[in-house]
Amino acid sequence: MEQLALFAEAGQSKGLPTKYLEYIPKLIEPFIGRQFLEKFIEETPWKQQVRMMYTKEVVTPRLTAWYGDPDAYDYQSLKKTIPLRWTRELLMIKELVEPMAGVQFNSVLLNYYRDGNDSVAWHSDKEEILGRNPVIASVSFGQVRSFDIRNKHNHKEHYSVKLEHGSFLLMKAGLQENWEHRIAKSARTMQARVNLTFRVVK
Repeated sequence: MEQLALFAEAGQSKGLPTKYLEYIPKLIEPFIGRQFLEKFIEETPWKQQVRMMYTKEVVTPRLTAWYGDPDAYDYQSLKKTIPLRWTRELLMIKELVEPMAGVQFNSVLLNYYRDGNDSVAWHSDKEEILGRNPVIASVSFGQVRSFDIRNKHNHKEHYSVKLEHGSFLLMKAGLQENWEHRIAKSARTMQARVNLTFRVVK
């Protein structure tokens, strides 16, 4: 793989609502994170999901994979399907973030952003299967991308965090109910990024 400029940019907006978000930029050492990144890209059985938007089928602009306990629902299809089995690497990261989140997670969604054209639109993760006020732990590897949030009731209130290689972002209880988030497309040249979001699926 081409060498990445993993720390090309960093930082966060002033006034970030720490009531809802906690950011730790270097949770995982860069070299180890690099190994995780390459392994996830090469060995994960990535899929591209098709979703209904209004009356039109839309292909999601990123690749995904769903792992978890055998009794967890598939987060993307919301059907009672068996997720992929935990890998050794995913369990290592899960055990690292659970004490920080104060939650025992039973599943993880992997997102693969191949370049600047891959993205996720404004949304909040408040599906019924996640329960009320879900806590979600996010770990990022590879290209720095901007994680934007905005208040659902006042879009002028918005912030962003540059999610660095090896960083940890905790989305606390209340964020999904009151805020939306996205990873926007970029006209700049972007290299590969893999993001893990650990969740509890009811």
